[in-house]
Amino acid sequence: MKNINNYLAKVLNVPLQNVNTCSLHYEVKKIPKNQFLLQYGEICRHIFFVEKGLLKMYSIDKNGKEHIIQFAPESWLISDRSSLYFNEKSIYYIEAVEDSEVLFLHPDFFNKLVEQFPNSIERSDFLLQKHIRSLQNRINSLLGETAEERYMKFIKMYPDLLLRVPQWMIASYLGITPESLSRVRKELARKNFVPDNK
Repeated sequence: MKNINNYLAKVLNVPLQNVNTCSLHYEVKKIPKNQFLLQYGEICRHIFFVEKGLLKMYSIDKNGKEHIIQFAPESWLISDRSSLYFNEKSIYYIEAVEDSEVLFLHPDFFNKLVEQFPNSIERSDFLLQKHIRSLQNRINSLLGETAEERYMKFIKMYPDLLLRVPQWMIASYLGITPESLSRVRKELARKNFVPDNK
C-alpha cells in the first residue's frame, strides 16, 4: 500500500510508524476495468482512494450522453459527497477505466484520523478547502474559458492521462465534442506545443 501510506504520511502528517494502523478504517478491493463502484440511484457508502489504476465519475443526460465530472488516477480520492454525507441517491456513476486497486474508506475515515492524530486536522481541512476551490475553478472554466484553455488546464491537472484514456473521454471532461478536441490539438500542434506526459 505504497500510495496510501505516502498520502497519509506526507499529505496528512500521520507519523510514518503509525500509517499501518489506519488500515483498520478501509478495505482494499481489486476492481476490473469497466466495473462500477457506484451507479445512478444508489447511495454512496465510501470514499475511494486509488492505490493503482484509474477511475472516472460521470453523469448521463436524458439523451444518453456521458459527462465526465472527474478522473481519479493513482493517489487521488473520488466520491459522490452529496450522496455520501446527505444520504441522497446518487446521480453519478463511478467506474474503473483500467484494472484498479481501490481502497474503500469509511465515511468517518478522516474524523477517525483526526481523533487519533490531532496534528492531521489542519492538513485535512486544507485538503477540503483545496477540493472546493478546484470545483469552483472547474465550474468557472466550463462557463467562461475556450476549449483550448480548458484542454491546457486538463493537461496540467492530469499530465499522465493523455496516453491512458481515449480522446472522447477527454472531450467529455472538457464539455466539447471529440471533433472540437481534435481541432484544438491540431491548432496546438501548429503552434509546436508538445505536452509533457511525464
